[in-house]
Amino acid sequence: MNLSGQVRESFVEHFGGNPALVVRAPGRVNLIGEHTDYNEGFVLPMALDRAIWLAVRPRTDRIVCVHSLDFGSDTIFPLDELKKDQGWVEYLKGVAYVLQADGHRLSGWDGVIRGDVPRGSGLSSSAALELAAGRVFAALSGLEWRPAYMARVGQRAENEWVGVNCGIMDQMASAACREGHALFLDCRSLDIRHVPLPPQAAIVVMDTSTRRGLVDSAYNERRSQCEEAARFFGVRALRDLGPEEFEKKRSGLNEVVMRRARHIVTEDQRVLEAVAAMQADDVTRLGNLLNASHASLRDDFEVTNEALNQIVDAAQSQSSCYGARMTGAGFGGCAVALVDVGGTEAFVAGVAEAYREKSGLASQIYICQASAGASVVDHLKKMSRSD
Repeated sequence: MNLSGQVRESFVEHFGGNPALVVRAPGRVNLIGEHTDYNEGFVLPMALDRAIWLAVRPRTDRIVCVHSLDFGSDTIFPLDELKKDQGWVEYLKGVAYVLQADGHRLSGWDGVIRGDVPRGSGLSSSAALELAAGRVFAALSGLEWRPAYMARVGQRAENEWVGVNCGIMDQMASAACREGHALFLDCRSLDIRHVPLPPQAAIVVMDTSTRRGLVDSAYNERRSQCEEAARFFGVRALRDLGPEEFEKKRSGLNEVVMRRARHIVTEDQRVLEAVAAMQADDVTRLGNLLNASHASLRDDFEVTNEALNQIVDAAQSQSSCYGARMTGAGFGGCAVALVDVGGTEAFVAGVAEAYREKSGLASQIYICQASAGASVVDHLKKMSRSD
């Protein structure tokens, strides 16, 4: 049974009666453009065919009651008295907090949730959870669905409620992607362009089986270093800094901050070149850009770990691989590869074996499809509120 069927069936068992609707919000993999989002730059993610699913029914009061199939637990919180705690439910509370701060009157609901986005892997299970919650609150509270606005709500939930200083990319990808396309996003203007993926190449995600916690990682330190560099160069954000100006003035920065800035400046250029390569159907050029991105993340931004470097090396050594890089915030999690469609099975087997030999760890490898963003999958019956 697929996840949509699982949450519907479990809802009937857990709450009695049918859910009113089912929503789905995908995780994402970023093809290129890492750590550029909070520098107001350019990114190129795609939504995955792995997602968070929620079957829900409105309540007459302002209580949210959710049963998690993944954790086998129930959680209840009142919309009128939101309190911070810990765990996955904080992402739901954060979305409710931001929407209410914006003046929206929200309805309570019962729900059953399940997901198949690997947690902590860099595939944005948190953004998927935020956008699934946003879809539910919008549908049950009569709010217009505006992808860019709801992406901002998700980002603010993470910044202001959860305490992670993330950019906007993950939420925009989960909110606004189109099936079969990557999403070229200007993180300042939120202008988007849907770019078709090259038909002769598959996107393969490789999970290292190592995990990192963003709140406790060096993510916020990297962000602070980028802000320091922007102040030095007298620009609002590093996206405003061109390669030539960077080269002229970089000697005035300390070595570490200089390397952080160099990654952002060059990574923004790589995103623009990647879009051009995709439009020209030049998968060789696109693969080379992925390889260059990983080297920059490893050497200048220093957000890889041994496992990420090992799995990327394993991928790049396969004859069917055009290019590979770490993806996500780093310090563990996943890498992404661009692979010839005719060689995916051999690629998966070759990477799994080589990575196990190098690291002693088992990997999870997924051949991925580009999916659509957050959506109401099923209106199962006329909206009727439970007692």
